[in-house]
Amino acid sequence: MTLEAPAEHPVARLHDRLGDLVHLPGDPRYDELRLPWNVAVDQRPAAVAAPTTVEEVVAVVRTAAELGLRVAPQGTGHGAAMAGLRSLDDAVLVRTSALSAVDIDPVRRTARVGSGVLWDAVVAAAAEHGLAALHGSSPDVGVAGYALGGGIGWYARKHGLATNSITAVELVTAEGTHQRADAETNADLFWALRGGGGNFGIVTALELRLFEIPDAYAGMLLWDIAAAEPVLRRWAEWCETAPDEVTTSLRIMRFPPMEELPEFLRGRAVVILDGAVLGDDASAERLLAPFRDLGPELDTFARIPAAAVGRIHMDPEEPSPFASGTILLKELGNDTVEAVLDAFGPDATAALMAVEFRQLGGALGRPAPDAGALSHLSGSVLAFLVDMAPTPEAAAAAVASAAEAVLKLAPWASGAAYLNFADGGVVDPKLGYGEDAWDRLRELRRQYDPTGMFVANHPID
Repeated sequence: MTLEAPAEHPVARLHDRLGDLVHLPGDPRYDELRLPWNVAVDQRPAAVAAPTTVEEVVAVVRTAAELGLRVAPQGTGHGAAMAGLRSLDDAVLVRTSALSAVDIDPVRRTARVGSGVLWDAVVAAAAEHGLAALHGSSPDVGVAGYALGGGIGWYARKHGLATNSITAVELVTAEGTHQRADAETNADLFWALRGGGGNFGIVTALELRLFEIPDAYAGMLLWDIAAAEPVLRRWAEWCETAPDEVTTSLRIMRFPPMEELPEFLRGRAVVILDGAVLGDDASAERLLAPFRDLGPELDTFARIPAAAVGRIHMDPEEPSPFASGTILLKELGNDTVEAVLDAFGPDATAALMAVEFRQLGGALGRPAPDAGALSHLSGSVLAFLVDMAPTPEAAAAAVASAAEAVLKLAPWASGAAYLNFADGGVVDPKLGYGEDAWDRLRELRRQYDPTGMFVANHPID
């Protein structure tokens, strides 16, 4: 190991006290462990810790506190481009990937998962009992970050944000103690964690409510980009009256001419509608009929097991370089549709690989009973704009393109923000909450982390 810090430096002292639990710059494992899921982000913390037990997490937090170091919890490394993580020079990055236990209680319909667990493991384990969690569109996303920050998946319009399906959180707080927070124990902290993310400690495990969803009518419809206008207009109108049982997204995608892609997608621009319906086949087919009438060239919608729903979106399942932007839209009316088609439609010169619109409303738009800090989302559509960033030059161009795309949609912004998608640009964390919730979060942050030791993706200060 090569130390870049002098022996009296806090990170060197941290290593002296905790040994191989801590990795410093120059250590072979430092570069491996600091690498986030978005490999376009070059995060360089003062040190990386890779605890394998709760006791080791406690040791890292206590020692870092004694030495005046900040601590940045991270499971999979999603969200590494978020504003709160841009300076880790005085922080220990704590990778919780090894906390990977998954325990399903089919009687109580709950899952207890370690903070390093990916959604794929939970979905598969729950499906064995005819159950499903409120997972997202990617099997490769970490449960903890996704659920603590909100969580929008294919059952969301029926069952709401995943964060409000959390029934308990286990975490190490700033005072270096391992605690449980639920509706009866540390109730204020439990409220704050559900939506407040990693501002209050290092989460070691979550308990989640599961739902009786053995299968769903799910899949995708695909058209050439030439059909963008009729598909988008029909979807925008259809969303206004769609029942809570259906959750969909619409994407305009421009694929590069890569040999790794299927030939029918290589170098093409397409429109994709995907999603899931919680209902019988006949009801689902009636709901989808307006889109099937538009003659998609690919239609994969069918009754599929719950274990397969997490892959209908075909998100990449390996770390990838990308840049993105996001904006919550209050509506997708005629003016908005015109702007989308002008900026991203068949005749546009858009550089972005994907422009995605996720259907909100339903349970997502209503305050959840006994909700945490994030009870619902204000808006009817969530836009997510993304481009690949394989080189620093491409990354700079992608960041600029995403920011430009957000500006084009800004006239229809709801004024709020969904922070889980804000993995680029600068988004004021306050916009992710109501004013009263924000004030309460700030008060609880001062109570549970008075020195501001924890570094969160979206800091509450």
